[in-house]
Amino acid sequence: MSENILFMTLGGSAIIHLVITCVMGLFARHRVQYLCLAWVNGIFFSWMLIALFFSRGIAEGQPGMLHPGMLLALLCGCFLQSIYPLSIPMPGFLQWERMWRYARPILILIAIYAIATLMGSRIVYIYTAKDLIKNILSSDILMRLFALALSIYYIVNIFLLPRRMARHANVPGYLLGYCIALGLSVVFYTCVAIFYNLTMLAIYIVIFTILNLYLMLRTLETLALQLPRPVIKEVTEEPVEETKEKEQEDFNEANLRRFKHINYWMQSHKKEWKDSSFGRDRLCQATGYNRHLVLQSVRSQGFNNVHDYISSFRVTELKRMIARGDVKTPNDALLAGFGTTQTVRACFLKIEGVSLDEYLKDTVK
Repeated sequence: MSENILFMTLGGSAIIHLVITCVMGLFARHRVQYLCLAWVNGIFFSWMLIALFFSRGIAEGQPGMLHPGMLLALLCGCFLQSIYPLSIPMPGFLQWERMWRYARPILILIAIYAIATLMGSRIVYIYTAKDLIKNILSSDILMRLFALALSIYYIVNIFLLPRRMARHANVPGYLLGYCIALGLSVVFYTCVAIFYNLTMLAIYIVIFTILNLYLMLRTLETLALQLPRPVIKEVTEEPVEETKEKEQEDFNEANLRRFKHINYWMQSHKKEWKDSSFGRDRLCQATGYNRHLVLQSVRSQGFNNVHDYISSFRVTELKRMIARGDVKTPNDALLAGFGTTQTVRACFLKIEGVSLDEYLKDTVK
């Protein structure tokens, strides 16, 4: 692999981690549980940036097996990756005393290596299993084996994260699969650290970056579900249609007028959209607008698409039916116009930010 490819890989990873750091840092100003994601990804950005300046040496170097630099990077990476997924559901994990105890073995090991380097200790290069056996009793090799064992301890903790998270009902489901993928990626890097290969190292950097980017995007998706949804105002009178010339003069006003017309029809024809077969095409036919105009109108008022707009009416009606006592189970929720219980659960969670089962449990007495 050429130096240029490694340079671009490191540079791209550094830029992505800088973006993740800035975005998570912005959200951390409002919710402290995202602070860990911000500063850990900031550390990853610093690593990639520093490695960028040594890309030629990395590309041309032959560190051999169990190089201290590779092992220390593995050790620190395992430590950081074993804690920061927990920052979303369990911000209490950010207590500095617990963090210090968890990181103490790494800090001691790094300090020993730093002191040994200052005292002139030289690295023993190992390229075969025979070299390892020959130098097994040297202090340098013993320290590397200790670092490897400590890394395995942190890797095991990464694989145990899903089990620990499963005890908490407020943990997002995607984190469980993410932690398993994270553990497998770290195992892959462990193999790279033991049997150094430049191509495999570049592949790991790409996988590492994708996993961190995935976590950020899923975190943003979770935040988006908590944003206030568009408020549907009741339209008491059907809007008067304007001429095409006037619509062309004010595009936004035309969209608002069409939306009011659509809204008026939806509020006046509850029995229509409470039929599970009611969808975009029937709404277009009923209002006299084509698909493009209907989609344009509902998007102008903050809805993602026509399906979300219709679902918002059904969810609102479902909440009324629950309050009246007409709906007591998820199966009864189909009376609000949904086709399947899976659909009603997904729509309710997306619009209300809480699961239907939890809402029924808290509301139905």
